[in-house]
Amino acid sequence: MTSIKKIGFGLITLLTLGSCNNEEEITPFRGKVKFETISVSSKLAGRVKELYVEEGQEVKKGDTLAHLDIPEINAKMLQAEGAVTAAQGQLNMAYNGATTEQLIQIDGKLDAAKAQMEFAQESYNRLDNMYKDSLVSRQQLDEVKMKLNMAKAQVSAIEAKRREAKNSVRSEQIDQAKGQLDRAQGAKEEVLTASNEIFLLAPADMSIETISLEEGELLTPGYALFNGYKKNSLYFRFTINESNIYDFKEGDELIMVNPYTNEEVKGKIMAIKQLAQYADITTTAPLYDLSESVYELKVVPTSDISRRTFYTNATILLKK
Repeated sequence: MTSIKKIGFGLITLLTLGSCNNEEEITPFRGKVKFETISVSSKLAGRVKELYVEEGQEVKKGDTLAHLDIPEINAKMLQAEGAVTAAQGQLNMAYNGATTEQLIQIDGKLDAAKAQMEFAQESYNRLDNMYKDSLVSRQQLDEVKMKLNMAKAQVSAIEAKRREAKNSVRSEQIDQAKGQLDRAQGAKEEVLTASNEIFLLAPADMSIETISLEEGELLTPGYALFNGYKKNSLYFRFTINESNIYDFKEGDELIMVNPYTNEEVKGKIMAIKQLAQYADITTTAPLYDLSESVYELKVVPTSDISRRTFYTNATILLKK
């Protein structure tokens, strides 16, 4: 029994000496494995018609994640197409001028106006002779003359309208018709863009961590239906007290080690920033001096990690 104890003590001593002989020792700085988070939401409200992925599944950029039911899109599309058709018709009319039926209507109005003008002219001639014979007053003659002038003005206006309709419309009317068509087409493009929202696509290669709704539930605009982590966005997050932050600077090369697999990873400090929120600080440093400011080191790996496995919020240690 004594010999067994001696052997065990000897092994512990050897292991202790071996660890002391390492060129670099583990520091008290503990970090966490992190990935860039990514959320997928919709611009429009709709019900979740079908989910195509599950939690924990990895997807590629452009993969369809869900199908939403947004019935308002079909109604808006019909309205937009109707507006485009009407605006196109107005523009064609502006280019082509009036139709035969419209010209016939204008000719009828012109004939009626000319008949009124002829009658007014005859009435004026009669009263003018009577006025010369002192049979009517000057006021009566002026009243008939005014009606004659109004009839002539009406004939002139209808003749001008007929010339405009026969030749072409004014350039301002063509521009107005073009503007209405552009507005209608813009409304249609807006609906087409909205129709793409019925399918939610993965914006990048990512792993699906959480799905917030079930099929049949209502998704409101801006609410994240999917949350996950962006692939190839691994970094390590360390929190360093104010008294030690001056030992680090952006661009420094660091060596980190997984305490459970003893695998080492090389990395470089990409950013240093102060942490002001208690929750951010305690995620990697639950014990710290309240009188000191705390800073975050964002370290990205520089060695090949393609064959290694990392889990979110797993512990990583820093070597000197």
